[in-house]
Amino acid sequence: MVTVEVTADGAAQSVVVQRSSGYPVLDSAALDAVRNWRFTPAQARRSSVRAAVQVPIRFRLTGEQVAGDALPGM
Repeated sequence: MVTVEVTADGAAQSVVVQRSSGYPVLDSAALDAVRNWRFTPAQARRSSVRAAVQVPIRFRLTGEQVAGDALPGM
């Protein structure tokens, strides 16, 4: 689970791991991914406003290597 501070224009300004996956490499991948997402900003009185949101991140591991090198021991 990550907490994201979303700006009024929908950018992820601050991204923090709220609940770790237990694997630093997965936590890092989640942070990297969410930093590049665009969000629909929160609304208050018909105006876009800064807000924080919690986003659950789920990983599904497969036998395929998607990108990068294999982890040591794999």
